[in-house]
Amino acid sequence: MINLNRFDLVSLRLFVAVVDAGSLTAGADRFGVSLPAASKRIADLERHCGIALLQRGQRGVTATPEGQTLHRHAIEVIARLEQLVQAVDDFRSGATGHLRLCANPSAFGGFLPSVLAEYARRYPHVVIDMEDALSEDGIRAVQKGLAELAVIGDNVPHEGLETIVCNVDQLVLLVPAGHALGSQQNASTVNVFDYDLVTLARSASLTRKVMAAADAVKRTPRIRVQVRSFDSMCRMVACGLGLAILPRAAASLYAQALNLVQVGLEGIEMERVLLLAMRSRPELSTSAAALVEMIESAASLSSVSASTS
Repeated sequence: MINLNRFDLVSLRLFVAVVDAGSLTAGADRFGVSLPAASKRIADLERHCGIALLQRGQRGVTATPEGQTLHRHAIEVIARLEQLVQAVDDFRSGATGHLRLCANPSAFGGFLPSVLAEYARRYPHVVIDMEDALSEDGIRAVQKGLAELAVIGDNVPHEGLETIVCNVDQLVLLVPAGHALGSQQNASTVNVFDYDLVTLARSASLTRKVMAAADAVKRTPRIRVQVRSFDSMCRMVACGLGLAILPRAAASLYAQALNLVQVGLEGIEMERVLLLAMRSRPELSTSAAALVEMIESAASLSSVSASTS
């Protein structure tokens, strides 16, 4: 039997960092230790386990099959300990809970702020820890236990996570006042791709959706500028650097302030679906479970209103 007392939390965290980085040097740098110290810790961990955990090569390191299993379990152990530390800190500060949430730009520019405002009103003693993150980064945060919940696009792979639909919106086109497409109620997606576009990073779920829409009509989008937020997207559009496709809720926030025009899109399904992702609903903290219930209740009310209108 392996002696549990000899498992070192620091070494486990370092091992996770090395595997995630694909490099012993990069993992040591991320963790803030010297390369010789990191190498010794990993070697001691392998010696204790009695198996090789890393396969070393000229291009870095990869986890062996046994290392992959240790990596997965180490992430869960570290996540649990981080939750424990956070809970103790909350008790010491007088808080009754802690909500750790990642959300993509579509969520922050749309439904999420009002939901969180209502959540804060109902649960004033819960500390809300939010991070603006692209969908893929949010998924990784949930998988590693850095966040309990993440709002992501439905077109991003999320195997192993539970999800519920938390918001549905329509994508629209934002153009500067006076633009040729601005006088139309709806613009054909084929015509839209004749113009330069301003988008989020290519890895963003929204940009992937735009790329898929272009592919569906056999066009290559002319992405001129890539930015990190809807605010930056809209400011680029206002300056004439291109057009932007984004959810209607977010577009409405900027259209009047920046003298932009919203134009509908036709010719392809442009529905934008957001999901709330979690590792396991039964394992959620009370604070996170309360937000899930709030979002589900709001979705139910919206469905009832839609069916009766």
